[in-house]
Amino acid sequence: MNASAQGGRVSAAGAVHVGGAPPARRATGAAQAAFVLHSHDWSETSLIVELFTREHGRVVAAAKGAKRPTSHLRAVLMPFQRIQVQFARGRGDDAAEVRTLRSAEWAGGEVTMRGAAWFAGFYVNELLLRLLARDDPHPLLFDVYALTLRQLGDDETASEAALRAFELLLLREGGVLPELDRTTLTQVPLQDACRYVLHAEQGLVEAGAPDGGLGGAAWRALYAALARTGGDVADAWTALLTACAGELPALKAQLRGQLHYHLAGARLRTREVMVDAQRLLEADRHEPTGMNRPT
Repeated sequence: MNASAQGGRVSAAGAVHVGGAPPARRATGAAQAAFVLHSHDWSETSLIVELFTREHGRVVAAAKGAKRPTSHLRAVLMPFQRIQVQFARGRGDDAAEVRTLRSAEWAGGEVTMRGAAWFAGFYVNELLLRLLARDDPHPLLFDVYALTLRQLGDDETASEAALRAFELLLLREGGVLPELDRTTLTQVPLQDACRYVLHAEQGLVEAGAPDGGLGGAAWRALYAALARTGGDVADAWTALLTACAGELPALKAQLRGQLHYHLAGARLRTREVMVDAQRLLEADRHEPTGMNRPT
């Protein structure tokens, strides 16, 4: 087997071509923007990669030779960085559950997240993996995902607002978020003096307790911001962040119930890891000084 078949080859444009067949001999689809959501071993030299693409939504692809030391895919197929990918096209590929990744190249930008932001990023990835069907395009959600990653940083309030905004858009894109300017069952417009809660099965209903849910004005502000996503995405994203920022604790509780229901009660692994990490940090913070620590 020759060197190109083992480790792939690099075109003049910098794309990494997987497999031994020259590009001219194999028809491919057009390059498309993508992010890596998750990957796992397929063989000693290859990976199965879960991609979030702008044109085709969530796609599963085989990255042949990606684990070889000589493969340039090792540095490209990383989470949270925008890439351009091409899939090999052959007879029956359109109906294939797993595509063959033919090329991948870095599309620019830097991964600026660190610390807790990585946990938040993997949490967003897990939501997409659990709640999006394969091969179901969501170009708006793809654009918002890119904006969300930029917002996850050192500012805790900004990060929380970005997560809530992304959760709202994900639920709406999945068709399970009711209109937020009226009660769902009775279609009565929301009143400023009343508070409302979001039930997974009943939609938006008036709260039974005076301190439950969100006020009518807050829900309508979220609804107005979501309605703007049909225009300029960046402006709509800014408006949605502002609407979320004023109601973070209450909104988090409302959306957590929705997500738990639509995840069929399944626990998110990233959330469990984050909780465990916080416990370790708390334990380390309260550990008496001078105590021996493992090196």
